[in-house]
Amino acid sequence: MSIKQWPLAERPREKLLRHGCAALSDAELLAIFLRVGVAGRSAVDLARDRLIEFDGLRPLLDADRARFCAGHGLGEAAYVTLQAALELARRHYEAQLMRSSAFDSPSAVRQFLHAQMRDFDHEVFAAMFLDNQHRMLRFERLFSGTLDAAAVYPREVVKRTLALGAGAVIFAHNHPSGVSEPSEADRRITRRLCEALGLVDVRVLDHFVIGDGEMTSFAERGWL
Repeated sequence: MSIKQWPLAERPREKLLRHGCAALSDAELLAIFLRVGVAGRSAVDLARDRLIEFDGLRPLLDADRARFCAGHGLGEAAYVTLQAALELARRHYEAQLMRSSAFDSPSAVRQFLHAQMRDFDHEVFAAMFLDNQHRMLRFERLFSGTLDAAAVYPREVVKRTLALGAGAVIFAHNHPSGVSEPSEADRRITRRLCEALGLVDVRVLDHFVIGDGEMTSFAERGWL
C-alpha cells in the first residue's frame, strides 16, 4: 500500500504538520526526504530498510557519496538533499550564535560545536571567537592531527584573536575515539592558552571536548 492510501493521520507529512517534527520516527523523517519508495515498498518502508542496512540514522547521514548511493533505493538526489539539510542545520545554529550571547544560548553552542566537529576521523582543534557581548564573530578550525602541547601554538591563537578583535573565546576539539573525557595533554594545552590570552585581556569561557554523542565542558568541571 502506498503512503497516499494510508489514513491522513498516519502519513508522515500530515503527521508533522499536525504534531510537529518530534512526533515522527527516524524512518518517517527520512521518508519525507526520500519522497517516493520503490516497487512494493513505500517511502517509509524504504527508509526503515536503509536505517537497518546502515545500522542507524547517524551512519547513514555520515556515509560518503559512493556508500550512500550504493544503498538500494537511494541515489544522488537523496544524497544531495540530505547533505543540504545537514548544512542548513549547521548554519541555523551559527546564525543563532551571531545574534545572541553564547551565554544566552548554551544549547545552541553545544549543538553548533557538535555538528561542526563530530565527524572528523582525526583530532581537530577549533575556536569560537566572540565579541564583548559574547556573540560569535567567527568559528575557525585552527590545528589538526594528533594534538599535544607541542601541536597547538598559543602565539598563533593570540594573533588570530587580536586580528578578529575578539573579547573572548570558546575552544573545542574532538576525540575520534568517541570518548569525551579530557586527557592531561588537553588540560595542559588549555592552561597555556588561558595564560597567553590572559596577557591580552581575552577570556577563555570554555573548552569543549567532543566525543560521539557526548561533550565534556572544562567550565562545568571547574577547570577554568
